[in-house]
Amino acid sequence: MPKIRYVEFDAAHSDDFVYSIPDGLDAWLLVLTQTAALFEVAGELKEFPAHSAVLYPPNHSIHYRACSIKYVNDWVRFDADESYITETALPVGVPFSLPDPGYCHQLFQLLTLENSFHNDYRELSIDYLFRIIFNKLHEASQDKLSPQYYKLLELRKALYNNPGHPWTVSSMAAYLHISAGYLQTIYKSTFGISCMEDVIQCRIRLAKEKLVFGPHKIAEIAALCGYANVEHFCRQFRQLTGYSPRAYRDQHA
Repeated sequence: MPKIRYVEFDAAHSDDFVYSIPDGLDAWLLVLTQTAALFEVAGELKEFPAHSAVLYPPNHSIHYRACSIKYVNDWVRFDADESYITETALPVGVPFSLPDPGYCHQLFQLLTLENSFHNDYRELSIDYLFRIIFNKLHEASQDKLSPQYYKLLELRKALYNNPGHPWTVSSMAAYLHISAGYLQTIYKSTFGISCMEDVIQCRIRLAKEKLVFGPHKIAEIAALCGYANVEHFCRQFRQLTGYSPRAYRDQHA
């Protein structure tokens, strides 16, 4: 299992911060940036945006520095002999953009907390967190993120957290300050589903939960899920599930 030597989140540094170890460390180093920074790649110093990740294996040259008033990052120095780390297909020493930096930051917070505990499941929990982090890094390294990606992600999170909101294409486009047509194009190319199809699927998922585990009447559930018309709700529910709301509830009673 990975052995953490040191881990830190929200590490803030001044504008003159420099981290340079030409011969590398005798351990692995993973850095997630919260602000832009300069990284040396193939002998050239380049600026990379906030929300980048970079993995350094043992004995790999390391050089990065602040490029603004403040540099903030999450980082962990660790030993590992697990194949998902030692045989990783991730690029080494080359920063790449994270698809969900907030989620990865939360994982680092958990990693820091678990490292401070001294209980029977500490090492196992740390290993699980490393596996999740590396899964997210593999997803990130395979994606080419559009300039609007992070705004789209915030929109999708808002949609998933509140499917009952009266979402429309125009209101979602206004949320991002872009045109409705452009929103529909980039949303589907990014997530593989249109924005309104995503809304409908979220609403039907919520409806299923309310039908099986809630005391609400079907008309009340329709309203909770963002439907002003109960017939419209029933029609969309049947289209996606093959059942009427009442039949679905009876089947799962």
